Amino acid sequence: MTADRPSRRVLLGSAAAALAVSALPAVAQDATPVAASPIRNNISSFRMLDWQGYFDNTRNGAILVDTVSRALHFWSEDQSIYRLYPTSVPLSEELTRRGRTEVVQKVVNPPWRPTPSMKERNPEWPDVVEGGAPDNPLGTRALYLSWTYYRIHGTHDTRKIGRKSSNGCIGLYNEHIEELFGMAKVGTQVLLI
Repeated sequence: MTADRPSRRVLLGSAAAALAVSALPAVAQDATPVAASPIRNNISSFRMLDWQGYFDNTRNGAILVDTVSRALHFWSEDQSIYRLYPTSVPLSEELTRRGRTEVVQKVVNPPWRPTPSMKERNPEWPDVVEGGAPDNPLGTRALYLSWTYYRIHGTHDTRKIGRKSSNGCIGLYNEHIEELFGMAKVGTQVLLI
């Protein structure tokens, strides 16, 4: 082996390290780890953004959901906190809603009820799954939006994050919605693009 050519072992080790870093679940602007959680294999690629391209101000905080990169961005009102989370997004364009809304309610262990159109497509689904149930599709927390039936919520099915997998809502890992839930407030502005 020559001195100016790296070994295969060095190349493979470098590639593995790069993949591990790229799979981290959330990015904090202040470089503090968001949560100690296992590396996920289905996180899409996304980048940090500046709120000024999307909002006039950060009054009450601001949430930007990018359905293309499958990422949720949060800025606190005083802009001292910025978080970036991987999300699940709606399965199809028909189920995707874009535009401005706001958080109108925050619910711990929300009950889940399928919408009328969900029941029509899936009549075998239950009418309700109580909050706190391990199979509750809304996970441990939900931010209800001003649009009827739309939520930003956790999920018990972590395979959905980073994918087109929802019936219209934006899903987060339960540990991420719990963190976001603590920072967002009723009145936090939300923009889905």
